[in-house]
Amino acid sequence: MSRPTAGSQAPLEGLVVLDLTRALAGPLATLLLAGLGAKVIKIEDPAAGDSARTNAPYVGRQGLTISRRDDSDLALAHLNRGRGKLGITLDLKHPAGREVFFDLARQADVVVENFSAGTAERLGVGYDQVRAVNEAVVYCSISGFGHGQRPGVGAMDAVIQALSGIMVASGATDDPPIRVGVPLADGLAPLYAVIGILSALRVRDHTGRGQHVDVSMLGVLTSFVAIEDWDALERLGQPIRTGATLPRLAPFGVFECADGHVAIVAPQDAMAHRLFVAMGRADLVEHPDFATRDGRVRHHRDVEAAVEAWTAQRPVAEVVSVLEQAGVSVAPVRKPGEALRDPAVLERRDVVPVLHPELGELSDLLTYGLPIRLSESPTGYGAAAPGHGTDTTSVLRELLGYTPARLDELRRARAI
Repeated sequence: MSRPTAGSQAPLEGLVVLDLTRALAGPLATLLLAGLGAKVIKIEDPAAGDSARTNAPYVGRQGLTISRRDDSDLALAHLNRGRGKLGITLDLKHPAGREVFFDLARQADVVVENFSAGTAERLGVGYDQVRAVNEAVVYCSISGFGHGQRPGVGAMDAVIQALSGIMVASGATDDPPIRVGVPLADGLAPLYAVIGILSALRVRDHTGRGQHVDVSMLGVLTSFVAIEDWDALERLGQPIRTGATLPRLAPFGVFECADGHVAIVAPQDAMAHRLFVAMGRADLVEHPDFATRDGRVRHHRDVEAAVEAWTAQRPVAEVVSVLEQAGVSVAPVRKPGEALRDPAVLERRDVVPVLHPELGELSDLLTYGLPIRLSESPTGYGAAAPGHGTDTTSVLRELLGYTPARLDELRRARAI
């Protein structure tokens, strides 16, 4: 694949996005848009910025800390979610602040918000209000339960995981509900939001009209859970919670080794047979309970016991080496810190160093990159996250043509 040449245009270059989002799901959506080249203008209240700015841990001149010690200590959450964005402050509760917002909205291609239900409308910046001044705008709402649904109910990731069924899709039968260790609802919803935004922009290219993109975190995660055929499996008497393995694809899952664990995936006959031979159990290839896929599924406990009897006596490195040479799908189970330092993901910049506005790249601290590579167009996050309102003057002056006198007037009114 060819690499983008110097001066190549980013995919979304020229698009202006107004970012009214907070916390995680919304900021991740606008971060993706920024990484694809859009000009993202993050709008925060002058008195209190995004709560992510006060989320521990922090990093600054004295390194990592759990609480702020000096003005260089910035929250990793904000540093990572704010990359490539411009930051302005605007009081949407102030009439003059809303006037500025609508001046910006007239120039915008996209508006993204993830307020709690009804808040955008109460502030006067909901879809209908924005559409009244810019019919071409694509307005995206990311919410816990769908736009306008369940006002007053907090849409935190753990709540959405609990409602989606995913907490009892993992683990063994007698385990308590298990929270997935990464914020899955907060991470998946932005992907669907961006897909919806890009789809609406495509329609706008033909019609000149924007539209409202409505993404529900619960809907996204429940849809994701529904990838498995839960109803069919239950009716067939298959266990819903299967622990470390997946019986209907045996041998498939995580197996213990002498010094760790490996994942082995060998559901097809040919691969299962290669696994048995590599284990020194060629006799299982012709065994009626092991030779065919249906037989292995019926006798999955015996299959899994045979595999783990072999892996448990060997270190991870040996198991991986032997099975890779045999052509069996296998991988060591890694800790997150190990996974982040995989040379392959580092080389692709799927994972990147944290970027601090004063200290530059912090090579010993890694965070998520943009795992999308295009052959002709550059992608990736640019400048470090902005300070609280850092770009207010330049954005209002350059994008809207506000004069110094107008800016002073807005500051005196505390509208910006």
